[in-house]
Amino acid sequence: MGPYERFEAWRFSHELVLAVYRLTATWPAHEQFGLTSQVRRAAASIPSNIAEGSAKRGPAEFRRFLGYSIGSMSELTYLLSLSMELGYTGRREFQAVESLRERAGRATWRLYQAMSHPSP
Repeated sequence: MGPYERFEAWRFSHELVLAVYRLTATWPAHEQFGLTSQVRRAAASIPSNIAEGSAKRGPAEFRRFLGYSIGSMSELTYLLSLSMELGYTGRREFQAVESLRERAGRATWRLYQAMSHPSP
């Protein structure tokens, strides 16, 4: 088990990536190198940055990578909203993935705040 796997934020984010990959597998083939790729990269960036940041030196660097994860979550929300407007994702599917994103986002935000005030 990697050191990052102990973080709830990483575990929830990993679940989110799996859900995004399952969702985007149903999208049109002509989006494979467009929106599908962009959504998958944004989703995978979330736990990837948590994993990378946890291996950096000190809480300030880790916090910077958590900030990247939070940014990727925002990007993912927009792209999934766009996919719904384009008719690739139904409202129910969007809400299911958005619920996972919110859970991962809350956990990541708590970790981000904890890195602002490291324990002695």
